Amino acid sequence: MSDHLKVSEKFVEDGVSRRDFMKFCATAATLAGLVEVGMVQRVAEAVTSAATKPPVIWLEGQDCAGCSISVTNSLNPPIASIILDKISLRYHEALMVASGSMAEKVRQETIAQGGHVLIVEGSIPTADDRYCMVGGHPFSKIVKESAEKASAIIAIGACASFGGIPAATPTKGIGVGEFLNKPVVNLPTCPVHTDHFVGALIYLLVKGAAPPLDKLGRPMLYYSQLIHDNCRRRAFFDEEKFLTDWNDPQQQEWCLFEKGCKGPDTYSDCPIRRWNDGVNFCLDCGAPCQGCSEPTFYEKNSPLYKAAI
Repeated sequence: MSDHLKVSEKFVEDGVSRRDFMKFCATAATLAGLVEVGMVQRVAEAVTSAATKPPVIWLEGQDCAGCSISVTNSLNPPIASIILDKISLRYHEALMVASGSMAEKVRQETIAQGGHVLIVEGSIPTADDRYCMVGGHPFSKIVKESAEKASAIIAIGACASFGGIPAATPTKGIGVGEFLNKPVVNLPTCPVHTDHFVGALIYLLVKGAAPPLDKLGRPMLYYSQLIHDNCRRRAFFDEEKFLTDWNDPQQQEWCLFEKGCKGPDTYSDCPIRRWNDGVNFCLDCGAPCQGCSEPTFYEKNSPLYKAAI
């Protein structure tokens, strides 16, 4: 029996066919940018053996839980039923069964063991620890102790990556990397794109290291191109046809730069990968890019519907 058939036996027991399992692994490998020969089998082995991989602690600070919702609503691949289950998700305030002292005990035990993957959603307040308390403890303290022995740290969403909306509030929220002053894989956008999360996670499982990152800690696979360069409204920008009146039918497809579009300064693959399982993204549904993958989001990009010039 080949190795990939052996590693898929556990999934068959869970009601997942070998064909669906390998299709999932092929999709996951593509999302992670793992295109070398034999990578699908390596992904299959990594996913199936995830019980022996580092457990996951997922923390939520100053956030709206939008990133959790985005990830758990993933359709392809089914993140909630396969990936999260197979990587031993030890702690997540919304998804775990345990609560109260029992949940905190599991988190402390996982931290003591070390070698876990730490995922942080939401920013950390710097104005006063009391702005964000979890289980009676300052969130800033929880992040520090959870990060100390972590094998990898992933910041998901704009808030955890660079401060996001809470950075513009009296809490003076900041991103995980700035707070910890250590390497962090940043996956900004508001909310996180589930493909970005799955891809980065699969890369960590297979390679045992973070994917190639840009100077802001973002995976180059997803954040190396300007939204402006791949926008279907780009031709109208080049022709200097800018939408000024939302009610003018002739202008409906014109460039949204004068309506505050931040696409010319925003790095993300939104126009290519799109959202909602490839259905749409901001510019195609008539809204200007808000630059949510950049450190300037939200405060320095506001007002969102006003041109920067």
